[in-house]
Amino acid sequence: MTLRAWLRARLPAPPPRLTARIESVLGDRCDAPADGAADACLDAADALLGELLSRQSAGRESALDLLTVDALVTFAFEAAAQNPETLAARADAAMRRLSAAVT
Repeated sequence: MTLRAWLRARLPAPPPRLTARIESVLGDRCDAPADGAADACLDAADALLGELLSRQSAGRESALDLLTVDALVTFAFEAAAQNPETLAARADAAMRRLSAAVT
């Protein structure tokens, strides 16, 4: 199963515009195997968050991208939950990584 197929199987499905933006941000990673979903989604969320934070302003025009970051992190942890023994370490690493973008 590809990451794209895995994402499209999530319920409830995100609104079409959000789905399109998620897939756009993931780019070629959508065609990768779904077993890499946690890393692919977190990588994409981190990159988009960095882009958002580098913008001169973050007004209403940034809303879809903020929702996309949120959705990608949510999907990353939904995928990571398939391996509960590594979930705590993955959460710590993700928290450090994403918070580094803000500082």
